[in-house]
Amino acid sequence: MKVKTILVSQPEPKMENSPYLRLIEKEHVRVDFRPFIHVEGVEAKSVRQQKIDLKDFTAIILTSRNSVDHFFRIAEEMRFKVPDTMKYFCQSEAVAYYLQKYVVYRKRKIYVGKRNFVDLQSLFKKYKDEKYLLPSSDVLKSVVPDMLNEMDLNWKRGIFYKTVISDLSDLRNVYYDVLVFFSPSGIESLLKNFPDFEQNDTRIAVFGNSTIEAATDAGLRIDIQAPTPETPSMTMALQKYITSVNRK
Repeated sequence: MKVKTILVSQPEPKMENSPYLRLIEKEHVRVDFRPFIHVEGVEAKSVRQQKIDLKDFTAIILTSRNSVDHFFRIAEEMRFKVPDTMKYFCQSEAVAYYLQKYVVYRKRKIYVGKRNFVDLQSLFKKYKDEKYLLPSSDVLKSVVPDMLNEMDLNWKRGIFYKTVISDLSDLRNVYYDVLVFFSPSGIESLLKNFPDFEQNDTRIAVFGNSTIEAATDAGLRIDIQAPTPETPSMTMALQKYITSVNRK
C-alpha cells in the first residue's frame, strides 16, 4: 500500500531546512507532528527532598536541552546564583549552543562531547576531582549512570523533570499510513492512549534499539527502522521505504 500520510511522535522541527520538508517535497506526502510524550518540571521542594544542595557541586552534566532549562529553573526557584566558576559538561554541540540562553558562553567553562554520552569520557578523566550534578528526567538510559560509576566519579543524579504521557484522545478516529517513534515512551503512550490499537495496514517506523525492543514487546510489526548503515537517519529510512512502495 502506498504511503500518503505520516505522523511523527515528536514536536515539529523549528529549523527551516528540516529533512522532513525535503521528504514532503520529493515524495508529495503529508507529514504531521505530535508529541506523544512531554516533560513537566518537578518543584524545588521535590529536589530538596532528594537531598540536593546546588552549592555542593562544581560541575553540571547536561545531556539535553530539557536538562539545561530545568537546571536553571530550579536554580532560580531556589534563589541560587550559579557561580561563574561552575563547569558545564554538555553531551553535544547542540546542548552547548543552547546553554547560551542562560550563560555568556565565552566567559564560562564549557566542555563539549561529540554526540553520544560516552564521548564525554575523556573529559571526565581530565576532571576527575569535580563534584558533578546530573539534572535528569525520571527516565534515564542506563549507559549514563553505568559509565559515571565505572569511572568512580563523585556525582549525584537529581530528578528535575518527568516524562509524561500526552493526551492523544483527539486522534482516536484519525488514521495515518505510517507512525514514527523515537523512544520506548512513545510506544507506551500509544498503547496507554489506545489500549485497543490494532495495527492492520499501519506501518510502524522506529529509531534505536530500545524503541525496536519496546515495539516488538508490544506485539507491533516493525516495517521501517533506523539507524542502519544504509539509512542512518529516520528521514532516510522513510525515504527509502516510500520510494519502494509508492513507485511499484
